[in-house]
Amino acid sequence: MQIFDLEAQGLRALNETLHAQANDTNQTHWQITNPKGSHAIAVGLDAPIEVTVKGSTGYYCGGMNKQATINIHGSAGPGVAENMMSGTVIIEGDASQYAGATGSGGLLVIKGNASSRCGISMKGIDIVVHGNIGHMSAFMAQSGNLVVLGDAGEALGDSLYEARLFVRGSVKSLGADCIEKEMRAEHIDILKDLLEKSGATCAPEEFKRYGSARQLYNFNIDNASAY
Repeated sequence: MQIFDLEAQGLRALNETLHAQANDTNQTHWQITNPKGSHAIAVGLDAPIEVTVKGSTGYYCGGMNKQATINIHGSAGPGVAENMMSGTVIIEGDASQYAGATGSGGLLVIKGNASSRCGISMKGIDIVVHGNIGHMSAFMAQSGNLVVLGDAGEALGDSLYEARLFVRGSVKSLGADCIEKEMRAEHIDILKDLLEKSGATCAPEEFKRYGSARQLYNFNIDNASAY
């Protein structure tokens, strides 16, 4: 276990050290102490390492993550895991606005609640929120899965493309072109896998699925990776 005191050693030194780790590194476990809400912690990682942040973080923690597993033992500020490409980010507390925005891969798990615009413009990321989400979540979401064990706020899935939205609780309102859809066997399988990966114990049959009515956009699902 490599322990890094952020207050004593500074953010630039932290990210430079983590960026220096390669695929074959033997320094695979890192613990960051005294984060004190600092911004841009552990951004742009590209190695199969595990990073544990002992406290809450500011803006953009885990942004552009690739391969790494980042555990935040606290809450996260705006833009956590923004533009994530692969790997896993787990938040033990709550997440602020636009968690997982524009993410193209990987898994984001929020054990508490997420604020507004969770999963905005998501492009393949999987997001599982154990609590509630705020308004305008999954706005213009293109692909991937957003799973909410609690309730969803206003305008869920506004201007949605082909992302799948699963909500266990109530939805205050649906956004433009977002409708409730049939929960088929393949969706049960997808949801079951995501619930297991995120440590949730509820049954996939308890959820409703929402998706695009496909009335607003000019979009070919076969070219989803190009968007």
